[in-house]
Amino acid sequence: MICRVCDSQKLEPVVDLGEQPWCNNFLKKEEVGLEPLYPLRVVYCRDCSTAQLDYTVKKEIMFGDHTYLSGITKSLSDHFGSVVNEVDAQFFGHLTEKSILDIGSNDGTFLKHAQKLGYEVLGVESSKQTARIANEQGVPTLNDFFNLECAQRLNKKFHVINASGVFFHLEELHSVTKGIKESLRSDGVFVVQFLYMKRIIENLAFDQIYHEHLLYYNLKTLEVLLQRHGLQVFDAYLAPIHGGSIIAYVSHEGNRSASERLQALKREEDEAKANDIETYRLFDQRIGQFKKDNLEYLNRAKESGKKVWGFGAPVKGNTLLNYLGVDSELIEVLVERNELRRGLYAPGSHIPVVIEDDLKTLPDIYYVLAWNFKREILMRNQALIDKGVEFYFPVNPPE
Repeated sequence: MICRVCDSQKLEPVVDLGEQPWCNNFLKKEEVGLEPLYPLRVVYCRDCSTAQLDYTVKKEIMFGDHTYLSGITKSLSDHFGSVVNEVDAQFFGHLTEKSILDIGSNDGTFLKHAQKLGYEVLGVESSKQTARIANEQGVPTLNDFFNLECAQRLNKKFHVINASGVFFHLEELHSVTKGIKESLRSDGVFVVQFLYMKRIIENLAFDQIYHEHLLYYNLKTLEVLLQRHGLQVFDAYLAPIHGGSIIAYVSHEGNRSASERLQALKREEDEAKANDIETYRLFDQRIGQFKKDNLEYLNRAKESGKKVWGFGAPVKGNTLLNYLGVDSELIEVLVERNELRRGLYAPGSHIPVVIEDDLKTLPDIYYVLAWNFKREILMRNQALIDKGVEFYFPVNPPE
């Protein structure tokens, strides 16, 4: 393959998580054991330093219909509200007519916040079921894959374009980036929100590596991509959501000056050697130790007669479970709030998903797969903690 960002052929393997199913492929009972497996490997580009997967599961398989809903988690909705408010206050709050396009808009949670501030909104969402939910809730949403051809069909310039947690998903990376440039007003701001690879490594959050995430950006590597298409990052900050995400503000090249906080973040990247191949090799070694430690913990719990349930059934949790080789012998069920996953089974591990409101008993230990919402989980479940239920966070980034 060639580098997804710069077309280089100088790619080296740095992390191998084995053969895994597409981890959002939650299974019906009759599908258990029939799910296909794909390589889950990260390679490093020697020319532009971008970490990326070397195998692509087609976007039509992964995003044509999925069960993830943004609105389930209050923390995420609150984060979206904060981003919308900051963008509006900084750039467009004085306007009476303003517009926003959300790429990969999911159930419309982000755009609902924009509607409250008077924006004309449009979402583009590839999942049929999710787009339907958004439209039913009053958020205009086009069920489509965004790319240059889609942008040309829309034939509209937007004040704000947002991409929350989708810019690292893109099989059609360059077509999508061209589409963003096509659809962004000359004074517009593209807001790209992405899992920060520097923080993934620091947090040992290797479960955030999965087939939907084709690319793993630092600021340096994102800039390589954007500059190729006449766009530039002019401001960015690190938000705590998902264990550490960058919220980057992007303009047409030459339109805005780089902020102090952007330059500070880039200096921190350099000082931490975040874009060096040796940093990735050390990350791989730490992942191996994580597997050893967590299997020891789960096996000790089983030998002690303790009942262990998974807390949450997030997509990333399936990377973790499948890398560990865990099944229902060690973790009996995955407890979830998302009704779209009722009665389904986790791909690979085949652990059944149960809905939180249906529970009649309690486990001794909740093995928290939705660790990125730690604060919300602990606050919401203080009564269970008081009853002696242990909440174990396999990935546990600093607050």
